[in-house]
Amino acid sequence: MPAFILLMILVGLNLRPALSSLSPVLNRIQDDTALTALGAGALTTLPVLCLGIFAPTAPWLAKRLGPERTLSFALAILAFALLLRGSENLWLLYGGTVLAGAAIGVCGTLLPALVKRELPKGADVMTGVYTMALCLGGALGAGLSIPLSDALGGWGRSLASWSLIALLALVAWRRMMPQTRPEKPASTAGTPRLALWREPLAWQVTGLMGSQSSLAYIVFGWLPVLMQRRGLGEAEAGSLLAISVMVQLIAALGTPWLARLGRDQRPAILLVIGASISGLLLLLSGPVAWRWWGVVLLGLGQGGSFSMALTLIALRSGNSRIAGKLSSMAQGFGYCLAALGPLSIGIMLDIGAGLTTISILLALIAMLAAGCAMMAGRNRRLDIDDNGHLITR
Repeated sequence: MPAFILLMILVGLNLRPALSSLSPVLNRIQDDTALTALGAGALTTLPVLCLGIFAPTAPWLAKRLGPERTLSFALAILAFALLLRGSENLWLLYGGTVLAGAAIGVCGTLLPALVKRELPKGADVMTGVYTMALCLGGALGAGLSIPLSDALGGWGRSLASWSLIALLALVAWRRMMPQTRPEKPASTAGTPRLALWREPLAWQVTGLMGSQSSLAYIVFGWLPVLMQRRGLGEAEAGSLLAISVMVQLIAALGTPWLARLGRDQRPAILLVIGASISGLLLLLSGPVAWRWWGVVLLGLGQGGSFSMALTLIALRSGNSRIAGKLSSMAQGFGYCLAALGPLSIGIMLDIGAGLTTISILLALIAMLAAGCAMMAGRNRRLDIDDNGHLITR
């Protein structure tokens, strides 16, 4: 079991640098390639959209190749995609970004089901552990992007350097990956295909995943750019993002325990969503001198929100098969919804919108997340009855 935990940490480290390493050097990319704000918005949106498009393919691939081999394949694609982005050619940058988003979508969808299978009674705590690794990867991507660009001689080499961590995870996974253990036939018998689409609880979890992810990817894609508009230098703006993601480590570990304190998860989710939007509004509209308080609030809120969204996939699933399907649905539809966030910011900046207008949009997204949280946070789960039918208990 320690080997499995180590593998989850290594894989988790690779699920954010492809996203967080881009925004600190986005202005440099625009200067070198004459990319417009709308084009930059598309560049930050594409990986999130691909997360949603390719997440539903993960169960299909896992059924045919096995989840372990599927994850190996996805890590190999991720390493290649990150290397491709190092060419500093705009078309290859877009292509590598699409491939990276697709690979991360498959990896991220498989992890909740693997955790539910390997650690059925500790799935919520283990989710916090690999979410912590995911946050650490995001922080490293944001914080090291500018220093690596300066040290290696360009933003392309900085982006490509993250392929080394993906290769490390691939080698470790191939050597230590767990063996497939089929579940009891009774646990999957009679489960109708796409039955989750008929369950309101599944859509509530999906709505929460999508809305909180929209805020998260707006931060990953645009926070350094928005803070530069408030007068900060590019290095400090990138550092703000890195510190925010580092703070997420605390929330990622603490939120699963916080969720156990009440009768259900609603108070915990509302608390972290409130912290997220408070931090964002403080950063974009509050005094610049208070930016560090905003960064801490934002990190605690977003780390907790994402950890809770992933934890709910495990808690609302009766077995690993349902967890895999719910993960596919929540991350598939959820990330397609989330992709609208970064794209909207790019469009708004392209037409000259100010930070006040952007702040209003962020508040509306947070309200949507809170509404979904009130429904998804109730103590219920999707399960299979004695007749093999999917039900909500």
